[in-house]
Amino acid sequence: MMLSGDQQDSSLPWGQTERETFLLGPVPAARVGGELCARSGEHRRRRRRATARYRSAHASRERVRVLAFNLAFAELRKLLPTLPPDKKLSKIEILRLAISYISYLNNVLGV
Repeated sequence: MMLSGDQQDSSLPWGQTERETFLLGPVPAARVGGELCARSGEHRRRRRRATARYRSAHASRERVRVLAFNLAFAELRKLLPTLPPDKKLSKIEILRLAISYISYLNNVLGV
């Protein structure tokens, strides 16, 4: 039976389309917690994510990402004019102010 690319055949593993089977080949099944999972890679990822070492490394990467994100907002905040200049703004307020300031500068330049 031929299906379009977005239709699924119930005889194929775990929502895999006929086209994916043709391109990728059959997907091996694995048991996770007594349930049959279509992808053995999913089982390996779940097992790896359960380790304390993985969680610790992930938490460290997340802290670095959040720090970089907050520094970028701080830099953007320094470039925006507000009264008073040291007023604390939320991230959404910083973004909205940046949008309106860019719009204002475009109007001043006549763009």
